[in-house]
Amino acid sequence: MICTGEYELSDGLGQRTDLQITDSKGHSALLRENIDKGKIAVTSDEDDIYDICFTSYSQGHQMPPREVFIDLKHGVEAKNYDEIAHVGKLKPMELELTKLEDLSSSIVQDFEHMRRREEEMRDTNESTNNRVFYLGLFSIGCLLGLATWQILYLRQFFKTKKLID
Repeated sequence: MICTGEYELSDGLGQRTDLQITDSKGHSALLRENIDKGKIAVTSDEDDIYDICFTSYSQGHQMPPREVFIDLKHGVEAKNYDEIAHVGKLKPMELELTKLEDLSSSIVQDFEHMRRREEEMRDTNESTNNRVFYLGLFSIGCLLGLATWQILYLRQFFKTKKLID
């Protein structure tokens, strides 16, 4: 997976801002200190969730707000096809075919991901359905048991009070 982007921070007098990108396991993918604007690129072999954190430090006590403008692209969008064409000496038609091939590959991967998620959701749904069914049977059993006990108890109570034979 490729993720690229550009960032720019608004003016912050007396502030230092650091950028840190970490993956879901807590590993640092990128760390830059004292930034104002620039480009980022993160490449990994597998899909993951990345946290992008801009941290500002100030010399004074009060920090005025500082805005971050970030433009991120991932997957097929993130590839620089002009550079690929230049390095591979590709003709315009070959470049378009490369783009279409990457796009179709991305679509196939997205469908595979959706299919896996659908299978997981279906399995969860079936498991929940079975659990609710057995909980319903258990509840009915409890209610029948309590109703039987209540009838027997009341019958015994009324016999004791000599209201019935």
